[in-house]
Amino acid sequence: MNRLIPGAPVIWKEQQWILLDIQAVDRVLIRNPQSGITEQVAPSELRLAIATQAGSHGLMTIPDKEWDEVWSRFEAIRPLLARKRRHRSKQEVTEVAERFGKDAATIYRWIARWERGKTVSTLLRRGRSDDGKSRLAESVEIVIREKIDTFYLAKERPSVAELWERVAAECRSQQIKVPNLSTVRRRVDRIQDRLVMSKRYSSKKARETYEPLHGSLPGADVPLAVYQIDHSPIDLCLVDEQHRREIGRGYLTIVTDCCTRMLAGFCVSLDPPGALSAGLALAHAILPKDKWLAEHGLDAKWPIHGIPVKVYADNAREFRGTMLERAGREYGILIENRPKGQPNYGGHVERLFRTLTSRIQSLPGTTFSNVAERGEYDSASRATMTLSEFERWFATFVTKVYHQRAHRGIGRVPPIKFYEQFVLGTDTHLGIGLPEPIQDEFKLRLDFMPFVERTIQEYGVVIDNIHYYADVLRTWIHARDPHNAKLKRKFVFARDPRDISEVWFLDPETKVYYPIPYRNLTRPRISVWDLNAALKYLTERPELQPDEDTIFAGIAEMTRVEMEATEKSRKARRTAQRRRNWRDVGMISPSSAVLPILEPVWGDEVQPFDEIEEAK
Repeated sequence: MNRLIPGAPVIWKEQQWILLDIQAVDRVLIRNPQSGITEQVAPSELRLAIATQAGSHGLMTIPDKEWDEVWSRFEAIRPLLARKRRHRSKQEVTEVAERFGKDAATIYRWIARWERGKTVSTLLRRGRSDDGKSRLAESVEIVIREKIDTFYLAKERPSVAELWERVAAECRSQQIKVPNLSTVRRRVDRIQDRLVMSKRYSSKKARETYEPLHGSLPGADVPLAVYQIDHSPIDLCLVDEQHRREIGRGYLTIVTDCCTRMLAGFCVSLDPPGALSAGLALAHAILPKDKWLAEHGLDAKWPIHGIPVKVYADNAREFRGTMLERAGREYGILIENRPKGQPNYGGHVERLFRTLTSRIQSLPGTTFSNVAERGEYDSASRATMTLSEFERWFATFVTKVYHQRAHRGIGRVPPIKFYEQFVLGTDTHLGIGLPEPIQDEFKLRLDFMPFVERTIQEYGVVIDNIHYYADVLRTWIHARDPHNAKLKRKFVFARDPRDISEVWFLDPETKVYYPIPYRNLTRPRISVWDLNAALKYLTERPELQPDEDTIFAGIAEMTRVEMEATEKSRKARRTAQRRRNWRDVGMISPSSAVLPILEPVWGDEVQPFDEIEEAK
């Protein structure tokens, strides 16, 4: 997996830059190799570039001392570069040469190098043709290698000086030239640090020092290595956006990173769990969330993003034969069933659901875990949250509470801090860098949405009795299947279930998605849930045929009925409240037909009325 690491060439605003430093998971420092200007940018704004040669040197591999020297050379010749060759005086070139203790010919060579490469690194001192090659006799090299292997790389951990003594003694016994101490030290410095620690200390210490931190799940050693996805009903009654009327429970799908315990993405839906909610949750997990947080009015950090290596699902059948199977293959994601009988393959997401459920059950309108626990609590009447409001509440809890709280499963470190340790590194472990930015976020989002295959007719395309059309479909009208000319060709159309006022046509030649709106642009925006409700409404009336006009007429009628019912309910609640208010003060409502029996206040002495009572 490619990653953003210091030294990597990147593209920002269509220009090539060098990534200097990862200052935080949401902030990196880049430098323009041409101008030397540095900028702080979000990693989501970058994309990896193919490394280019700065002369014959890797720019970020140049030692600071050599870079300072070459920069001073460039600063010295900069005034000469600003003028054309015929305007440069020999005196000016000589003055620069004297400042560096060089001759004028050297300065002219520097100018020529710059004009060929236009990069500062071309002014570096050229390496020797035999640079990196040993000038020692092969017999001496053999002695040094043998003593390093048998003496220096030992648990007793001898010093380099002691190693040189052994090398010198062996060379004298063979009557060959003795290398000096600095030569032996350079040979030791070339040995990999991990090998030195493994041989001189232990392989365990080398592994703990030079390998990334490990999670408890096999393979979940770094962020994005293994994700788990699961669904659960929400123990909460939701209300609709318009009338704030109870519409039942929703479903929550979450994606969690097994290594860091970060919640990578989620989806709240009114539909039962399936490929739809799984696709939306995975797309949310993969894409950067800066824009999403801003759209939901959340001032929080949610840095985890990127394409995971593997996703464990409790029921991977929902991925088979759906857009998820195709999308997984498109982006190289391995999707597997969680092994039965091995709780460590699903414990992370299940424990997270328990944490979330306990917090959700404190909200008004909760259904609790079961009927016995709910008791006489009226969940429907106390419901207050819409689906979008719950989504915002849930994201706030994740980013500002769950991610910030110490987690026992990762050494009592908050998940977001644990993630940052992997990315930025610690005192004892190197950082792994940031995930490679997604090049086409729009395409990825559509790739994980539900799709249908339809033929294209002269009137466009029909999906669930709704007509769509755009000119981009014109060339594909009545197209034939390239593999069977007797059949009409089917094309892929993706759609966002939250807004089906347009679908997205995947052009088979350009591999680009194009928006296809309603054929009748006066139709209102609706969701797939509105559509399903309208179709259900129509099935209850056999005399109505499910065509597009009937569907939208049905939606309008349903809205009118809802508004009338809401108004009647509001009046009934007002009347009931007035009655309660009169009762609370010992009075009666003027509309009440039952009169209270008033006790006489004058006592029992009034005898004339006795006959009346007896007559009764």
